[in-house]
Amino acid sequence: MKVLVTGAAGYIGSICSEVLIARGHGVVALDNLVEGHRAAVPAEAKFYLCDLGDRGALGKVLAAEKVEAVMHFAGEALVAKSVREPSTFYAANVACGVNLLDGMMRHKVRKFIFSSTAAVYGEPETVPIPEEHKRAPINPYGKSKWIFEQILADYRADAGLEYVALRYFNAAGASCALGEAHRQETHLIPRILEVALGHEEHAQVFGSDYPTPDGTCVRDYVHILDIAEVHCVALEKLERVNGSVFNVGTSHGFSILEVLEAARRIAGKNIPHRFYPRRPGDPAVLVASGDKLKRELGCAPRHSSLEEIIASAWDWKQRHPNGYDSA
Repeated sequence: MKVLVTGAAGYIGSICSEVLIARGHGVVALDNLVEGHRAAVPAEAKFYLCDLGDRGALGKVLAAEKVEAVMHFAGEALVAKSVREPSTFYAANVACGVNLLDGMMRHKVRKFIFSSTAAVYGEPETVPIPEEHKRAPINPYGKSKWIFEQILADYRADAGLEYVALRYFNAAGASCALGEAHRQETHLIPRILEVALGHEEHAQVFGSDYPTPDGTCVRDYVHILDIAEVHCVALEKLERVNGSVFNVGTSHGFSILEVLEAARRIAGKNIPHRFYPRRPGDPAVLVASGDKLKRELGCAPRHSSLEEIIASAWDWKQRHPNGYDSA
């Protein structure tokens, strides 16, 4: 299948592109390179420098490539930034997403896999969180993703869109070739590993008074290769699960202090840390229920032990200490 991947130069989009190609699919890679890295796009993909806000340029790509499906990763994703700049998130995650859907409809592309988030749930009332849990996002990032999920349902009813939304929890780890190197890094594991490399003096821990066993946030970390596999399986089984949403996680959470300790053990380094005030918009606990994913898609994480996640990220970091700037 020929698949258009938006945000293909980003962390998740690039590795999903890599796995799509390994599974025999063709990839048309689209990114505006504001946050992504051209070096992260697999060589086998056909790359277009394009912003989803440019309807004309997007239409030219769709007309030229005649793709059969779209995997949509492009958008804004920093929670703290969403609290400061909500309009940026509604423009990128909602308005640009509608541009993409309208372009797809004009060019008769009906298959769509959406990169959603556990942030749509807000503060969970039950843990692990099932897909039917109330959607009550507590930050504009989560709100923008939930709005777009509802828009997808409308396009399915009105225009025959076939879609799956994947609400994943904390993507982490690396493939052999590709890893995590955000221009503004906020994710815990790569930031911890920056300390291990000697690039930072200490790891920042935001909040020590959450209602968790050690007072720090608890998150469900899922290996990027498991996330990529779920995207591919969802596409391949789309006709059967059209209109569904799935959590992508491990059903097990680790606190920040537990992740720090695991990283110290795996890297063999002293990784000092300091506590800082809570960040706005951070729930205390986010852990997925993976029952529906296993039952309906036959997927279960295979690479997502905390040790394998951190080891793969550490291996990539050591080989690319300056991220893609050293590629």
